[in-house]
This record gives sequence, structure tokens and C-alpha cells, in this order.
Amino acid sequence: MGVKNKPPGSRSRLISNILFLVSGLFLLTNLFFPQLYGNPIPQEPYSMFIDRVEDGNVARASVGQNEIIYELKDANAEQPKIFRTNPVLDLELPKRLENNGVEFTAALPKSNWLGSILGWIVPPLIFVAIWQFFISRSAGGAQGALSLTKSRAKVYVDGDSTKVSFDDVAGVEEAKAELTEIVEFLKTPERYKAIGARIPKGVLLVGPPGTGKTLMAKAVAGEAGVSFFSISGSEFVELFVGAGAARVRDLFEQAKQKAPCIIFIDELDAIGKARGGGNGFVGGNDEREQTLNQLLTEMDGFAAGDATVIVLAATNRPETLDPALLRPGRFDRQVLVDRPDLSGRQKILEIYAAKVKLDVKVDLKQIATRTPGFAGADLANLVNEAALLAARNKREAVTQADFNEAIERVVAGLEKKSRVLSEKEKKIVAYHEVGHALVGALMPGGGKVAKISIVPRGMAALGYTLQMPTEDRFLMSESELKDQIATMLGGRAAEEVVFNSITTGASNDLQRATDLAERMVTTYGMSKVLGPLAYEKGGQNNFLGQGMGNPRRMVSDETAKAIDEEVKSIVENAHQQAVDILEKNRDLLEQIAQEILEVEVIEGSKLQSLLDQAELPQGHTELEQKSVIV
Repeated sequence: MGVKNKPPGSRSRLISNILFLVSGLFLLTNLFFPQLYGNPIPQEPYSMFIDRVEDGNVARASVGQNEIIYELKDANAEQPKIFRTNPVLDLELPKRLENNGVEFTAALPKSNWLGSILGWIVPPLIFVAIWQFFISRSAGGAQGALSLTKSRAKVYVDGDSTKVSFDDVAGVEEAKAELTEIVEFLKTPERYKAIGARIPKGVLLVGPPGTGKTLMAKAVAGEAGVSFFSISGSEFVELFVGAGAARVRDLFEQAKQKAPCIIFIDELDAIGKARGGGNGFVGGNDEREQTLNQLLTEMDGFAAGDATVIVLAATNRPETLDPALLRPGRFDRQVLVDRPDLSGRQKILEIYAAKVKLDVKVDLKQIATRTPGFAGADLANLVNEAALLAARNKREAVTQADFNEAIERVVAGLEKKSRVLSEKEKKIVAYHEVGHALVGALMPGGGKVAKISIVPRGMAALGYTLQMPTEDRFLMSESELKDQIATMLGGRAAEEVVFNSITTGASNDLQRATDLAERMVTTYGMSKVLGPLAYEKGGQNNFLGQGMGNPRRMVSDETAKAIDEEVKSIVENAHQQAVDILEKNRDLLEQIAQEILEVEVIEGSKLQSLLDQAELPQGHTELEQKSVIV
């Protein structure tokens, strides 16, 4: 019969349990049996002791440094009455005891052997028990209290811990092809090494949030068939200086032992920001810079070695990364994982729609057409919102109407049916939205008007006009941009034409129109006065859309004044164009506004039949076609 070996940590746990038991017994004994460690003789105040001495009631006393024990005169008592008191500084006490006939002597110090033994042994035992506890925690995994320098990467061996493959990734075919080559090299390296090719040491996935960078990494883990280490950049950041660098060393040591393998670092910008206060960052961070230096050394330095360890990283802030991290030899390739086009959106919808019950009449291509600019995460959320709406309405399958409502919920926000508008406000909102629709229907660059609603949505929208592009656009001409500005100002123009006054409802429209006009002048060079010059600072891709400070270059006061005048001119011309269109179609404006006040929502063929009656005013001509990439 074989003997079962005890687990390595069982002895440590047994010792810890015994030490904790001894410590607990010590505390309980002190609490419930104080006589083992203290004196059980009753105590009296020192003043009472002096009174008894003066009255001649004390027979004998033992005077010690910390206490005085005395016996009372009581001949009738079966046993002597003994009390104790705490002494005070009284130099007259010996003389007073002698004058009152008290026998007294100096007390010898008593040794409490049990208390002394426990006092010397128990505190070290408690310390050892705590130490054993932390040691066992650190031995149990990377989350232990003494494992500050241990890597916290999750390890997937042979892809058996993930079910994601390249079949689950769509809309980013170019990025998939780049990573497929990495997977093929790991599976068949001989084909590449035979002609002297060297696989890239690092591949950096960049792109807007939600486009599938982390999903691509999971797919690599599922396809590669090698060990896959996954960690976030924030897990290297630690309060203690040097801990992050030690974790990087530990991570690469583990990876080299299991080479060939892949290391995936999510949110690389957490440790890879430029050193020395670059990119607008003032000051430095010693811990983060040490971690970055160690990562640079491990990827391409004397400590890099020849082991096949490929670093795969993802970030949506490539403009903040250190240049030394991006050079060839470290991250040889930067793969853009951008928002999908029309066909990509349709493939993504097919993947996520396969997980829900769809009605047979659902047209995914139409949904993909109505969702330009949606990333993969947005489309996944869209399918889920549609499924939630179907379940809420107790339908057995997700219909096209559920998807249409989900799109509006994502774009415009949740319907606020509880927000009740007054009749005057409702009328203003109706004319405002019809103004947007009429101008947008006649402007080629505005997109197709699909719906008008005066039902409040989101936090601030009292109504909305939904425009859907008929195709993906990558170039916009100057006239199309001006048409968009005119469409944005159609609501304010309608308020002026109908009510001869303006409200605060056009604040967001004015903001967007002014921003677009300023980009036309300062970025796209669409100004005959200022010429084909860029007055906005150029920079790398900022996928988060958050600029730092004023993006304009240093310009003279005359140039700044000219820019402001050009922006104002573009916006005012577009505003006048919108006013002319609405005055030309005043009767149609009244007709559509009265109808939407009755039904609150107009869409589909009924809306198109009304908008087809709109006419352009006399003298409207197409502007010069200057294209810009958007």
C-alpha cells in the first residue's frame, strides 16, 4: 500500500494552527483567570491604610517597592485579614509604623513563573505565527502579501482556456491577416527561417476603444497553440519603487521558460508613456520609468536572449508612448484596428446576431447601413439592446423594429415619455425639427432623413431628426460640409422664420456648426482669404478625441482675426441658406409641423413623400468641389 505524501504547505499550516491555538489560550487565560498572573489580595486606598495605622489596627506590614501588604489586628477572626495598597512617596512611613507598634519588613520581589514564561514565549510565537501566515499566502499564488515582485499575468497553455478564435473576429481583416502570420510562424517557424526571415518581436494594436483589440489577442491565444501570458499595463504599477520592473523581469523569465510563447499587455500606455515630460506631461514618475526601462531591455537588449517570445500589446493612446518603445526591434509593427466599414459591420452583426433568436424578416445589411461609425463593441451592445427590447415586449424573436429602436436608443438616448412639454414648447420643438428635416432633405451632403420625432430623448434632446447615410463616406467636399452646417442650423432658422424669435434649443447645433466651420478654415484649408494653410497643430491619431489645450498654432493677431471672420462668414452664409430654403417651403413647413404635433413621430414612406415636395430657392448653385478626408 502506497503512502500518501502530505502537501508541501500542510506542515506550515499545522504549525501556524498550533501557534494560533497557544496564543488564543494565553489571551483567554489572562481574561478569565487573572489570578494566575495577578495578586488576589483585596486592595485598599493608601489613605485607608494610613488611617488604620494611626488607629492602631495594623499588626504587621510588608513594605515593597510596588505594593504594601498589611495584616489587621483581629483576635476573634478565624484567619487574618490581609489587604494591599499601592505605596506613595512617603519618607515618614517607617517612623509612623514604628510609633504605632506595627511590625514591618521590606518585601522581597516575587517571581510569577507562569506569567514570566508566557510573557517571554508567547509574543515570539505570535510573531512566528503571523510570519508563517504571510509565507503560506505568498506560496499560494501571485496575490500573496509578500509577492510584490511576482508577475500577475494569467497564463493560457495551448489555448485550452479560451474559446475565442479568428472566426469570432470580423470587420478587421487586415489586422487579422497580420496576426495570422504571427500564429503561423509560431506553428511552422521553419518555413520562415529557411529564407532568413525574422519574426517581429512586438506587434502593437492601436485603434479607437471598442474596435476589438483585446478580442484579437484572445483569438491569437485560441489559434496559436502556445503558451499565452495576458496582463494589463496597470498591474505593473505599484507604490513601491522597483516593484514594476521586478514584475517585468519575472514575467519574461516565465515566458522564456515556456518559449515559444506570446505575451499580451493590454493598455500599454499605463507604463509606456514618454519619459522626460514629453507629450505635454510635466515631470516624471520614477516607478513607471523604471518599469518602462526594464520592458525596453527585455524586448531588445543584452537580456533579451534568443527565445521566441513575441510581445503583443494594445492601446488607444499611441500618441503618448515613448519613441524608444515604438522603434523597430521592439514593436516592429503597428496594426490599426479601426472602426469597420459597411461589410465589416454586417459580418460583426452576423456573429452577434447568431447568439439571439432573430425574426426571419430582419435585414442585417440595412442595420449595418444605418450604423456608420459603430465599433464592434457598439454593434454587440446594439444586438443586446434589441434582444432586451424584444424580451421586454414579450416577443419570441428579435424583429427589425427592435433593432431600429435600439439604434435610436444608442444614438439619441432613452425616450423620456414622462417629460411633459407645454403646448408652446412642443410647438417650438416641432418646427425646429421639421426645419432640420427640410434643409437636410435638400442638402446633398446631409444624408437621408429617416425620422422626425418630438418625443424627448436622453438628457437634453427635446426632439430629434434622424439622418442616415446611404453609403460609407471617406471624402467630403467643401460644398457638402457647408450643406451639413446649413442642416445643423435649419432648426434655429425655422424658429426665426415662424416665431421671429430664437430659443436655447439650438445650442448644441451652434456648437457643432462652429466647430465644423473652424476645421474647414484651420485644418482643411478651405478659405480663399487665408489660403491652403493649416492653422491647427498637426499630431498623431488621437483615438480618444480629447485634445490638450488650444490646438491652434501660434499666429498673429491679424491672422487670428481673419480666421474668426472666415468662420463667422461660413456659418452666417449657411444660416442664410437655411432661412431661404424654409421661406421657399413655408407652406410645407407648416403642413409637416402640424402633422407631427398630432402624431409626434413621422418616418418611412410617409415622411419621404412629404419631403419630396420641398424645392430649392432660386439662385441656389453648387459650390466649388474641394474634397477632404474625414
